[in-house]
Amino acid sequence: MRLGWFSTGRGEGSYGLLSAVLAAMDGGYLDGGIEFVFCNRDRGEGAGSDRFMELVESRGIPLVKLSSKQFRKDNGGRPWSELREEFDRAAIESLTPYSPELSVNAGYMLIAPLLCRVHTMINLHPALPTGPVGMWRTVIWDLIGMQARETGAMVHVVTEDVDGGPVLSYCRFPIHGPGFDALWEEARGRRIPELVESPGEQLPLFQAIRQAGLLRERPLLVETLRTISEGRIGVAGAGGRQPVDLTDVVEERVRAGNGQ
Repeated sequence: MRLGWFSTGRGEGSYGLLSAVLAAMDGGYLDGGIEFVFCNRDRGEGAGSDRFMELVESRGIPLVKLSSKQFRKDNGGRPWSELREEFDRAAIESLTPYSPELSVNAGYMLIAPLLCRVHTMINLHPALPTGPVGMWRTVIWDLIGMQARETGAMVHVVTEDVDGGPVLSYCRFPIHGPGFDALWEEARGRRIPELVESPGEQLPLFQAIRQAGLLRERPLLVETLRTISEGRIGVAGAGGRQPVDLTDVVEERVRAGNGQ
């Protein structure tokens, strides 16, 4: 399976997802290769994205960079809502030499209204199909605010409906019980705006939910790509089928130490 890869590459999540898929390919667990990695940052725009790009280049994968920050500057600082389609056109042109069968959005922080029409794309979202939408930080604060007892992650087809495309697969895990109850107690009685202000993302409960999610997002993406490559999940026409619950296999991978 020939993959394209889209990522802003900002932090641990983006780096870990790419590393996990590459490791699965190296070990023969996932049959495929990555034709290109597209990053909407350039060198020097962030330590995380610099590290991410170093990983890509160290593996000899073609790296296509188009800085969305510079693109906006070059276009008079216009609102991004006016520039999305123009940026997508430039991205599509830069990717003309490549023809992936499937592209993966893994920490790509831009809405891609035209890209998802040209490239068949899937996205990993850090919540259950019925869970919160938005960036992972927003998702975690929403989970804490609603005192959710469980959460998860899902892989869905990218459409113009942000986080709303047909869901292909998901996994779930508890965020109450051993390892969590004492952390909930620490946060009890405080409103979300207060927690966001202090201690913010250093809140132990926030960190525990984030780390539990990272541990499962990586095997979920690997397992989803494997089931697609083997024909057990189809991306085309996915809207008419129930998503596949991969919780058991993901938890098995986590227990075996293959969640990284």
